[in-house]
Amino acid sequence: MDTISLANLFKSLSEPVRLRIMSLLLEQGELCVCELVDSLELSQSVVSRHLAYLRNNQLVSAKREGAWMYYKINPQTPIDMTALFRFLHLCSVENKEMQTDQKRLKQNKKVQYQCNNSV
Repeated sequence: MDTISLANLFKSLSEPVRLRIMSLLLEQGELCVCELVDSLELSQSVVSRHLAYLRNNQLVSAKREGAWMYYKINPQTPIDMTALFRFLHLCSVENKEMQTDQKRLKQNKKVQYQCNNSV
């Protein structure tokens, strides 16, 4: 990876919200924007702006299903970034804010499951 690409990578990860998004995606795989909004307790416009930044720098990929957008870690990410992602995941285990995001996500998924199955 050349110096400019490396600098852009770290610039992409230099924002706390983007780190929190990456943490959720590393832990959960693929998530809908609405799940990220609920878990991060941020507005949809803020989350979408940070997702666009991550997507423009090839860290995440997106797919549309009807009205919903789903994001995941880009499967085309170079193999040399795997160690960085492992480090980020390891750090998120000790990070209270990221752990709170994870708990909110799991709780929201549990509530959605109960609502969907109560019909």
